[in-house]
Amino acid sequence: MALLSEEQTLIKDQAVSWVRDESPVTQFRAMRDSGAPLGFFPDTWTAMVNMGWTGMLVPEAYGGSGLGHLTFGLVLEQLGRHLTASPLFASALVGASALMKAGSEAQKTSLLPRIADGSAVVSLALEEGTRHHPEATAFLAERSDGGFTLSGDKTFVMEGMAATHFVVVARTQGDAGSLEGLSLFLVDADTEGLFRSSLSTMDSRGYANLRFERVKVREDQLLGPLHEAGAALSWTLDVARAGLSMEMLGTAAHAFDMTLDYLKTRKQFGQVIGSFQALGHRASGLYTEMELTRSCVEAALQSLDADSDDRESLVALAKAKASAFLHEMSNQLIQIHGGIGMTDEFDAGFYLKRARVLEIAFGNVAYHKDRYATLNGF
Repeated sequence: MALLSEEQTLIKDQAVSWVRDESPVTQFRAMRDSGAPLGFFPDTWTAMVNMGWTGMLVPEAYGGSGLGHLTFGLVLEQLGRHLTASPLFASALVGASALMKAGSEAQKTSLLPRIADGSAVVSLALEEGTRHHPEATAFLAERSDGGFTLSGDKTFVMEGMAATHFVVVARTQGDAGSLEGLSLFLVDADTEGLFRSSLSTMDSRGYANLRFERVKVREDQLLGPLHEAGAALSWTLDVARAGLSMEMLGTAAHAFDMTLDYLKTRKQFGQVIGSFQALGHRASGLYTEMELTRSCVEAALQSLDADSDDRESLVALAKAKASAFLHEMSNQLIQIHGGIGMTDEFDAGFYLKRARVLEIAFGNVAYHKDRYATLNGF
């Protein structure tokens, strides 16, 4: 476990108490049952803005606090524990990172303060199919009338119905199969020719599909150099993967706590089932994997803060490890609870469904194992 500063400890304690008292899993259940059109409660988002979480990654010069990725991760872990739904990850982490890495001074000055105060929700529009494969981007941006015309579809866009702006990944040069020839565009969600449709997903979050029908964008909506978005996109995706890994760790950790509590209280044959050797060994193994996962994820977040040379390798390791552990832990949560674990009245199903979505977001286990092996010359 990383050694936290006094400021980080205070932020973690704030997140622990707020999520426990104001946004427990019962709030997520209420949100799901209400059919909230955006996939979150607006009051939840307002509370996060008021606590300053939306500006944690944004530099002070643009209205934020610039506290770094590990500090942001401390909040994401607690949100993962209780499945708190909000645009915090999609906008204040991923969207803000894309702007900070690729945006011009004018673009940063215009939008980063609005991300920090919650008035803008900026989401990355990347995927074009069911698999994470940034190099395969075929979505076209063609030169026209002093600007560009965007045509094509984007799928599974996080917080796609709540977003006010999208960072759209488009191919402006070359053929699909490489990060070379990609460009980023900042597109207002209300732009003529942009249509979005809500997706119903097993984790009850606010995803959307986007259709661009010859959408016109100006030259000043280009983020970074034309054809050369590869490095900025790679950085942004690593920020997303590391942050998501910390949220996944929180989800898995709470699933472990629920399982441990059950082992300590459920009785069979006149004794608590946790006293049975086989179940005790299983819990011990899961705890070991949880702590190993924590080390991997915290190392990835720290590598982002330090802009380390081994950032890509550490992030790939973290996402692969977090995905594998969350998959196993969510399965064990159901299995050890037995029949009650399969009922909707019990919360275990929420964790299983969320796990299955997060495992494949921004690359599944196989994707990141292959990435890690390639980066390390295997």
